Amino acid sequence: MLRNLESKLAGLVEGTFSRAFKSEVRPVELARKLAREMDEHRVQSLSRTYVPNEYTVWLSPADREQFSGYEDELRSELSGYLLEHARRERVALLTPPEITFKTDDRLRLGEFGIQARLVRPDDDPRAAPRQAEEGHTMVYSASDRISDQLSEPDARRGTARLRIGGRSELLGTGGATLGRSRDADITLDDPNVSRRHAEVRPSGGAWIVRDLGSTNGVKINGRRIDGAQSLKHGDLIELGTSRATFELE
Repeated sequence: MLRNLESKLAGLVEGTFSRAFKSEVRPVELARKLAREMDEHRVQSLSRTYVPNEYTVWLSPADREQFSGYEDELRSELSGYLLEHARRERVALLTPPEITFKTDDRLRLGEFGIQARLVRPDDDPRAAPRQAEEGHTMVYSASDRISDQLSEPDARRGTARLRIGGRSELLGTGGATLGRSRDADITLDDPNVSRRHAEVRPSGGAWIVRDLGSTNGVKINGRRIDGAQSLKHGDLIELGTSRATFELE
């Protein structure tokens, strides 16, 4: 889905996905994070799971400028992507996803914020959930992507990898999510793994693994964890029936 979205967006403005400068916000990054915000703000009713239907994307002035020529088309494509994501995850929307772009002068080039809200339409008073509280704005940055390509590894953390089966997955400076969903940074083909099962990321100069509310939980060296736990070289991470060895160089 993301590849198809990228192809569509690339046709809207020449060079968006082949620029020499890698610091701008990329539309596909917006799509990934919008889907993440949708997943993380689910509201359970008696019979259905609802997700936000309104999203505000805050951009730096420079990033907003690069989208100015095709903002309407971008908004439409991102809305369609979220609609398909909701269908695939079997969650309910009160209205088709609505995306609004706004500018925040405090944001630097490559930084963007997303605020997700679940809003009941005015003409549907019977809708199950009430209007949700306006969520806090999550701020993301392209700096993780840039540092993956340009920066030296952080000496305090070293270069981290996960060995899963016969493959090795390099963890960037922002870490990675693991799960059965194709939207996960590292996809695990395991029916016992949740769509967004866990994340491995740096924190406080070390690396941690955190359970993202999975059904079957996360084990480290055979012991189930509650929430997050720090990692050391050689630790065995178990998710469902899948196993990953954490390596730190």
